Amino acid sequence: MPGPLRLFPQIKGGVCTTFHTSGYDTQAIVQNNDSTEYGLFQINNKIWCKDDQNPHSSNICNISCDKFLDDDLTDDIMCVSLPEWVCTTFHTSGYDTQAIVQNNDSTEYGLFQINNKIWCKDDQNPHSSNICNISCDKFLDDDLTDDIMCVKKILDKVGINYWLAHKALCSEKLDQWLCEKF
Repeated sequence: MPGPLRLFPQIKGGVCTTFHTSGYDTQAIVQNNDSTEYGLFQINNKIWCKDDQNPHSSNICNISCDKFLDDDLTDDIMCVSLPEWVCTTFHTSGYDTQAIVQNNDSTEYGLFQINNKIWCKDDQNPHSSNICNISCDKFLDDDLTDDIMCVKKILDKVGINYWLAHKALCSEKLDQWLCEKF
């Protein structure tokens, strides 16, 4: 059932439970029914990275899953950047996957507030560049797969500062977006 994304406590808790999911083991591998999680942050091979088990992964982080199994956490952190995203989505959509924000000459859709002038197409802006090649209403459900694919394109072309809230509110002092002690 579409509606506000109910995952925030789980995402925030995910940062807290690194110990419980991987035991702080950078070489941890957890097999699930149809996917595998890798490394300290248990990054999943269905969407985030690519391996032999799931060669058709979306590979959002554009990386081989085995890169998450070493002690160099640089690529792991670049892939998850969780506190920044938790903060940014809070300030852009309030974690609401159905959020629609009308601006003067454009509209922003969904959890990541993706704009209809450049990234997606709707009736209001039929001449959109539609770089993500998608109808804007696809960003209004709880399935974030297409949202994340478009976010990756935005990051590749513009960077995280596309989201104005990020630079102003989420690029420094992220302690409040980390988990509290149990």
